[in-house]
Amino acid sequence: MTSDPMLAFHEHDHAACTVDLLGQAEAACAEAGVKLTPVRRATLEILLADHRAMGAYEVLEKLGKAGFGTQPPVAYRALDFLVEQGLAHRIRRLNAFTACIHPARKHAPVFLICAACDAVAEAGGARVRAALDAAAASIGFEVERANVEALGLCPACREARA
Repeated sequence: MTSDPMLAFHEHDHAACTVDLLGQAEAACAEAGVKLTPVRRATLEILLADHRAMGAYEVLEKLGKAGFGTQPPVAYRALDFLVEQGLAHRIRRLNAFTACIHPARKHAPVFLICAACDAVAEAGGARVRAALDAAAASIGFEVERANVEALGLCPACREARA
C-alpha cells in the first residue's frame, strides 16, 4: 500500500505494498521501544491481506487457524496494540479494523468505505481536519481525536450496479 487511496479499489502489486508496510511497522515499533510480537505481527498481516475492514472475531478466527489462541482477548489485545501504535485504525461504522497505510505517522485519515463489498480506502484528510478544527475553534472547542468515515460505492461495485 502506498499513500494512494485508489490502490484499495484497483489492481496493484499487493505483495509489495504488504512487505513495505510490515517493514514500516517493524521500524516504528523499534523506534517506539515496543515489540511487534508474533501474534501482533500475524494480526497486522491478516489486516493487510485485503483492503477491507475486518471484525475482531474474523481476525480471531484467522489467528486461530494460524496457531494462535482462540479466545477473544488474543485478538482484542493485538488489535488494541496496533491501533495504539498507529499501525491500524478502527472503523467505527463497521465495528471493524483496517491496516493503516501511513503507519506510525501522525495524520488525519478519511475512510472511504464501499457499502457493497466493505473495501476501505484511507485517503488523506488534512483539509477536512483543518476545517473541523477551525469550526470547533470558532466556538472554543478543541478536537482531540476525529474519525471521518464516508460510505459509498467503490469503482468495481459502482460499475457492477450500472
